[in-house]
Parts: sequence; C-alpha cells; structure tokens
Amino acid sequence: QIHLAESGGGLVQLGGSLRLACAVSASISRLIRTGWYRQSPGEQREMVAMLTNGGMINYGDGVKGRFTITRDNIENIIYLQMNNLKPDDTAVYYCNVVDYSESGPLNSWGQGIQVTVSS
Repeated sequence: QIHLAESGGGLVQLGGSLRLACAVSASISRLIRTGWYRQSPGEQREMVAMLTNGGMINYGDGVKGRFTITRDNIENIIYLQMNNLKPDDTAVYYCNVVDYSESGPLNSWGQGIQVTVSS
C-alpha cells in the first residue's frame, strides 16, 4: 500500500498563497495519475488538480488560473501551489494517487490537511 503524507496547510488571508506538498512512499513516475482533492463540511469531495503519467493536467473549474500542480519525480513529492486564495477554498485537502494492481486501478489517499482562508 502506498502511503501519502500532506504538509503545508494552515490559515491564510484572502488573496494569500500556500503550497501543499504530498510525500509519496512509491515512485510517482510509474503511477497512473497523481492529484489533489478537497472537501468542505457538508459537501462532496471534489477534484482540485490532477496530473496523469502521460503529462495531462486537469483543474477543477473553481481553481483554474490560481492553482498549479507539479511533482518531483526524484523526491516523489506532489505539490499544489495555491495563489489568490478565497474563502471558498477553505476545505480539507487530500492527496491522491492511482496505481496499477492486478485487480485494476488502486486509489490511495492521504489523511488530509486543513486549509482555511479568512476574509
């Protein structure tokens, strides 16, 4: 099982920036895809940013132009740079990776990290 550990969350003011990091216990260059999701109280978990092994990147509609996903294939870390943060970005952010397995794609999740944007 792949272990994920998020860091970098916290409290920031409107318009501020944060960079989340996710340390992965496996070689991320071989994974199907890596990404970030978030969940606010009472809401469903939503995709924030996703990077496939083929290099395709997708962003959630609410973060396009403000968030950037990158990864370090040597250190096996996935980053999420978040700029111009808004109160609506307040949520628990989860790192996610999808790996190959005999039974099909296998999802692994981090424990989540809180991001709070104050107005």
